[in-house]
Amino acid sequence: MTPGKDSVVVRVPASTSNCGAGFDTLGLALELYNRITVTPAPGALPVPERPSDARAQGMVAEAAAAFARAAGRPAPGFRYRIDGDVPVARGLGSSVTVVAGVVAGLNAIHGASLTPRQVVGLVSSVEGHPDNAGAGVLGGFCVSRSDPGTGAYVDSQRFEVPPDVAFVVVSPPVELVTKESRGALPPSLPFFDAVRSINSAAYVVAAFASGDFASLRHAGGDFVHEPYRLPSVPGGREAIASGVAAGAWTGWLSGSGSSVLCVCERARAEPVFEAMKAAFARASMPGEGRILRADNRGLTVGS
Repeated sequence: MTPGKDSVVVRVPASTSNCGAGFDTLGLALELYNRITVTPAPGALPVPERPSDARAQGMVAEAAAAFARAAGRPAPGFRYRIDGDVPVARGLGSSVTVVAGVVAGLNAIHGASLTPRQVVGLVSSVEGHPDNAGAGVLGGFCVSRSDPGTGAYVDSQRFEVPPDVAFVVVSPPVELVTKESRGALPPSLPFFDAVRSINSAAYVVAAFASGDFASLRHAGGDFVHEPYRLPSVPGGREAIASGVAAGAWTGWLSGSGSSVLCVCERARAEPVFEAMKAAFARASMPGEGRILRADNRGLTVGS
């Protein structure tokens, strides 16, 4: 499709969430993007431009319904197209790129004047958690707060990340859908596992807020979700450990997986990358790897 004169193209960055122990709270935008094209069309339903776009039909419809409720208007008809490089079901926020792209595109087309944080709230209502949503819309490293009673999104604190910090991501050929992977989590946690995770999450936030990234060394330990999800990613635990041994400060399971990520100085990124890929290869899991920087711009709207 060649976008029409009324089409809007929204670029949304990938994101890594949880960031160690910051379950459903911490998110960080990455320089890897999807572009969502939204074009007004008759009717009241979203229509995919290509068969490949139809895979996202359900979440696109949810995003459109959320926008309609927020804007106080009937659900708009539109065509949509999804292009870009964010892999699906790999823990890099692909669903957020689609939902945020649709909401922001409709917001621009219909002049609804939703603020970026209102867009985060709508995306969070569809996703069920705000970590990827905050990062994907606002960019940078985000600490997003939910209401403890209702779970609704409240706000995000955002910090920019300098370009000399590298994020080495390796994605094995395993798709893990977040909603399904939550079934692997226990209904309750041992008290001291919760305490250790709170301590780790708070320290990671302090490191990003202060810019003292070297203090991240071994600070990403999680006892809330990784012990239950990493076993579903053969070679994942070893890839993180190998990356740290090769010079990374820390690493974590990105979102619910299957991607794993290590954080390091840009000068150390190549050996970290090779060590992580080798660990997956030993587990007979060829991985697609990327060395990325943080995205500090967040969602952008063009035409």
